[in-house]
Amino acid sequence: MSEERKPLNFIEQIIEEDLSNGVSKDELRFRFPPEPNGYLHIGHTKAIGISFGLGEKYNAPVNLRFDDTNPAKEEQEYVDAIKKDVAWLGYKWDKELFSSDYFQQLYDWAIVLIKEGKAYIDSQSSEAMAEQKGTPTQPGVDGPFRNRSIAENLDLFERMKNGEFEEGSHILRAKIDMQHPNMLMRDPIMYRILKKHHHRTANDWCIYPMYDWTHGESDYIEQISHSLCSLEFKPHRELYDWFLDQVVDTSLIRPKQREFARLNLSYTIMSKRKLLQLVNDGVVSGWDDPRMPTISGLRRRGYTPYAIRKFVETVGVAKRDNVIDVSLLEFCIREDLNKIAPRVMAVLDPVKLVITNYPEGKEEWLEAENNQEDDSAGFRKVPFSRELYIEKDDFKEAAGNKFFRLKLGGEVRLKNAYIIKAESVKKDVDGNIIEIHCTYSEDTSRKVKGTLHWVSIKHAIKVEVREYDRLFMDEAPDNHQDKDFMDFINPNSLKVIPAFAEPSLKEAKIGDRFQFQRLGYFNVDNDTTSERIIFNKTVGLRDSWAKQTRAEHSRSKPTQNSSNQKQQNNKSQQPKRKAIDVIQQLGKKYTNLPEIKQQKIKAEIQELAKNVTYEELEPLFNTAAKKVGTRIAVVLTLGVLLENGQGKNGIINDFITKALEDKNELLVTEAERIQNII
Repeated sequence: MSEERKPLNFIEQIIEEDLSNGVSKDELRFRFPPEPNGYLHIGHTKAIGISFGLGEKYNAPVNLRFDDTNPAKEEQEYVDAIKKDVAWLGYKWDKELFSSDYFQQLYDWAIVLIKEGKAYIDSQSSEAMAEQKGTPTQPGVDGPFRNRSIAENLDLFERMKNGEFEEGSHILRAKIDMQHPNMLMRDPIMYRILKKHHHRTANDWCIYPMYDWTHGESDYIEQISHSLCSLEFKPHRELYDWFLDQVVDTSLIRPKQREFARLNLSYTIMSKRKLLQLVNDGVVSGWDDPRMPTISGLRRRGYTPYAIRKFVETVGVAKRDNVIDVSLLEFCIREDLNKIAPRVMAVLDPVKLVITNYPEGKEEWLEAENNQEDDSAGFRKVPFSRELYIEKDDFKEAAGNKFFRLKLGGEVRLKNAYIIKAESVKKDVDGNIIEIHCTYSEDTSRKVKGTLHWVSIKHAIKVEVREYDRLFMDEAPDNHQDKDFMDFINPNSLKVIPAFAEPSLKEAKIGDRFQFQRLGYFNVDNDTTSERIIFNKTVGLRDSWAKQTRAEHSRSKPTQNSSNQKQQNNKSQQPKRKAIDVIQQLGKKYTNLPEIKQQKIKAEIQELAKNVTYEELEPLFNTAAKKVGTRIAVVLTLGVLLENGQGKNGIINDFITKALEDKNELLVTEAERIQNII
């Protein structure tokens, strides 16, 4: 997706080597082969991105082939959902195909293998066969039916096909080597009896080919040049090649299987079986529940195709399995929505604010910028009146100097409107504040530190907000031997909040995305009707989990002995490093880091910036031009201060101007981001 030139990943290197050794570009063909037994999830996007990405890079066709060899679990619903997801991500397949298209050809080839003495019918129980198969360190032994005659094998196989036997009574096995060091080569199963209705072939077949037999032969039939799959299939490559050896015509393309590391995500499960359990047990509302890692769930939550593709590109193609922090995915959607989402105002936890010196009955329609990141986004009108709602958390009767929101005797700016000063409060019998009384000033040129969002009570519309959090409270919920993944369900993963929003949102359509200013990014849910507008929270403006996770980790980290405990105590008595010093340190190597690490450091700097004052930051505006990393860290920190109400001045404007004139693209990008913050 990026226009800049990037080094080739190891799969691209393999293809380039094949091209240099005589393979024609016209012979390149790829495929994405999902099994239609569930909805695609975020883990699949890597396989999708690799195959379709190669198709785009080499202008080569990519097939969408459904591996539908298990009628017990596959449904047309899943086929339709998979097609929708792949198309939504922005990919176009060349041919839509099914493994079931090849059932007759696979059967005919199986007959050939039987006739050549390379396959036989085994009539033992699964327990007996497992016992004979041996272990990784102990060779297997031949079963009693391994040397059945070709005639008997042909007869039994045909009768299996005709439905004369019950499930589990017979199977067809390849006759390879029961002492082979690779256990997958110890006479693997090719066919089993399954008397189930198939979503495409109905009841035409009652024997179905196994994945290993179907996979490579389907690739060969379609003339796939490079069969790309995840790392767990690497031990299968030897069997893949053996099966191809039995049928390949040397004048045709022989597929080549190569493996890449699968995409694993923290705080997430990727097993379709476990995702199905979440649906069946009612933990979530369905496969497209916005808490699910399915593509349909992410789409409903408000994720964009661009953000998901950018995430896959950033993760890259690796040879070893690893776990990617889910915060990177959240970073990618946050970055995309920051550029494209219109800004609006909504209040989720309201308290009434009355402007006592504003005339009763008066209302104004004030101009508000839709998106300072997008010059073409234009402006809208928002209504202003004497009585408003603001967030309860935006007011305190008394607060310290670092509280930049509203407090008694203090002033703040109302976004797109006036400066107000809190004069008094009205409380109920329990002492809860029910009204804040303020005065306003029409002199909006004055500098005040805090800026609040608000809605006019008279004009506000009622909306429902579904605030989502991570579905699991553990980084690896299905990686505990002594606990079930369901034990880590987050009981607070969904909060339904009645809220108030500006009236422009009456016209919002399902799927529309917005930034609720100072709150996060939200989109209109599928359940929305003309009488009831529902918003899903896509992601917050900041990574709220990063700080929480670090705190929990420090609390739970055990000390190994009393000496260590003493060292910990001594450390805790040492003066704590200032946030601004840590930010400087993080900035020093920023430009030398890979993109994925840069994004983590960026989030950390923005979190630390909340504890930095302008007085601490201003001296760093004079950082030497060659120290680009430090200057980027300063820009990131300044952005947080500006968003939290720090007013701009001549020094700040000069600093931003110099950053915009720099040759470093990273610095310029971050400077452009904060240039339009009011």
